[in-house]
Amino acid sequence: METHPASAPKSPSRLWRITKRIFLGLLLLLVIAAISGIAYQKIFNARDASRYPQEGRSVPLGPEFPGVSLNLNCTGSGSPTVVLDTGLGVPAVGWDLVQPTVASYTRVCSYDRAGYGWSTPGPMPRTSEQIVKELHALLTAAGEKGPYILVAHSFGGFNVRIYTSKYPADVVGLVLVDTSHEDQNHYLPASLQAVMKNYTQELETERKLFPALLFFGVARLMATDDLSSPRVDHKLLKKIGYLELQSKAVDAAASEMENFDQSAAEVRTAGNLGDRPLIVLSAGQPQDPKDLPKGVSLKDMQDFQKFWIADLQVREKNLSTRGKQIVVTDSSHMIPFFRPDLVISAIREVYDAAQTPPATVTPPGPAGALPGAK
Repeated sequence: METHPASAPKSPSRLWRITKRIFLGLLLLLVIAAISGIAYQKIFNARDASRYPQEGRSVPLGPEFPGVSLNLNCTGSGSPTVVLDTGLGVPAVGWDLVQPTVASYTRVCSYDRAGYGWSTPGPMPRTSEQIVKELHALLTAAGEKGPYILVAHSFGGFNVRIYTSKYPADVVGLVLVDTSHEDQNHYLPASLQAVMKNYTQELETERKLFPALLFFGVARLMATDDLSSPRVDHKLLKKIGYLELQSKAVDAAASEMENFDQSAAEVRTAGNLGDRPLIVLSAGQPQDPKDLPKGVSLKDMQDFQKFWIADLQVREKNLSTRGKQIVVTDSSHMIPFFRPDLVISAIREVYDAAQTPPATVTPPGPAGALPGAK
C-alpha cells in the first residue's frame, strides 16, 4: 500500500528544527522581558529619585565608621531637641506626619539608620548596640546638642532605651510608640512563633534574591503598599515604597530582624529610666479576622494582644516613675501613620514635663522592674 506524503512521520531533522525554533523563540521572549524589566526599573527609579529628593543631609560619621554617612533631617529650633527613631524596615520619612508639627515649637531630628533611606550601609550585624553607637556619632558629627527627647516606634524602642543608658545626661524624656519589649518572644503563642520564624527565613531568602529581582524590575512590579488605607496619605506610601526598593535597605532590615534576640539581650542590661517623663502609646485596635497571619487563630491573636497591652506595655510604662500609658483603641501597630496626632500630643506632653524636672531622681534599676521595687 502506498503512503500519502501528508501522513508520513516527521524526520528527526525536521523535529529538531521545530524544537530549535521554539527554544529560540522562548529565549528571545525571555531576553525581551529581561531588557524590558531593566528599562522599567531604570526609568521608574529615575522618576522616583527626581520626585522624592533627599530630605535632610548626609553626615559622615568619622574615622570610627569609615565610609558610613547617615541621613539626618533636622527642622525647627528650640530645646530640648526631639530625636525620632523608626521601626524595623521603615525609613525616616515614616515620621513625615509627625515632624512638621513638632518643629513648630522645638528642634526635631529624624534620621535614616544605616542602610535605610538616604543613608549608606553600615557595619554588620545590625544590633541595637551598633545602631546606638552610630546615632551618637551622627548627632556629634552634625553638631546637634542635647538634651534630647527620644521618640521611637516599634524596634526603635530598643535603640532609645540603650541610648539613654549609655548617655544618661543627654536624655530628658521619652515617648515609646508601641515599642518592642525584650521578653515579647517568650510569650508568643506557638502559632505566632512559627509565623515569625517563617518571616525571618523569607526575609533572608529575599535578601539573597533581591538584587536580581530589583535589577530586572520584578521587585518593583510585585511591590505592594502594606499600609494601604484611606487613613494614610498615598503620596507618603509611594515615597516609602521607593526608599524600601533598595538592596541596602533589605540587607539592613533583614539583619535587624535576624539579630532581634541579640538586641533584646542588650536592652535587658539598659536599666530603668529613672524619673524622666515617659509616655507609652499602645496599639489597642481589635484584631480584624481578615488580617490574621496564615495559621494563627483569632483567639491566639486576641490573647496575645491583651497580654501585650496589660502586661508588656505596662512594664515599659513602669520603666520610669513618671511613666504614663495611653491605649490607642483605634489604631493597629503603625500608630505614626494612623494616629500621628496622638504621637504629636504625647511628644508635647513630655516636652512640657521635661521643662520642670522632679526635685529628686530615682537611680536606674533592673529593666522592667517596678519603680522603687527591691
